[in-house]
Amino acid sequence: MNAARVFLKLGGALLTEKDGREALRPALLQRLADEIAAWPGARRGQLVLGHGSGSFAHVAVAETGFLDRPGQALSLARVAAAAARLDRFVVAALLDRDLPALPVPGSLLAVCAAGQVERVRDDLVAELLGSGLLPVIYGDAAPDRLRGGAIASTEPLLAGLANALAPDRIVLATDVDGVYDRDPHAGGARRLPRIRPSDRGALSEALSGARAGATDVTGGMASKVAWMLDLVEARPGLEVRILSGLRPGAVAAALAGAPEAGGTLITAD
Repeated sequence: MNAARVFLKLGGALLTEKDGREALRPALLQRLADEIAAWPGARRGQLVLGHGSGSFAHVAVAETGFLDRPGQALSLARVAAAAARLDRFVVAALLDRDLPALPVPGSLLAVCAAGQVERVRDDLVAELLGSGLLPVIYGDAAPDRLRGGAIASTEPLLAGLANALAPDRIVLATDVDGVYDRDPHAGGARRLPRIRPSDRGALSEALSGARAGATDVTGGMASKVAWMLDLVEARPGLEVRILSGLRPGAVAAALAGAPEAGGTLITAD
């Protein structure tokens, strides 16, 4: 039986100390790379890996004023360079484990307009998978045909790819163990083991207080959940799991489709 096709995203808040400046968590990255390498599909063209840019690009966005002046080419280039610096660490960790990882910058993958990802060049990623490669996609500053520049976050990139590449599972590994009924850092927060599109009304209130992080320019948990609810609604049968990559073995279990991966499962029904 062929391995399932899986999209895995490693959040910027997981890989880096988001309140620092280009503050990688190196030991954590090495452990996550071990868990990815343990899944056979990673070597068979069945995995698309995405990652956020954490305290690399998010700090660069703040310092360059990119969101206020997206048409400045130099600001776009500086943010893209910061995102690429984190990606080099991720790709190097995978290559050290003999995984055929190839960087795919969001700036090359996304077609943006009015600050949004309008289209994704899915044919490029399909070709890489067909060649047995492991595409490593990352959130980036990208050209925008109307505004000059935009933030191409990892979730809309993966959502755009899902329409063409039809993953069986999407795993979002972050620094909290799923979706909670309130800010998970507050007392009494309860994890929601499963959510569906019909839960949107209740979720909007719960997620309104979720922290995005001091330097997060991509919308935090609320935007992640919104993208994934839209996706499972459009693709019944798709399973999305949001979990903590800080928990050893969680990513490995999710790649294998094991229920002990924990976190929050998002499905159409």
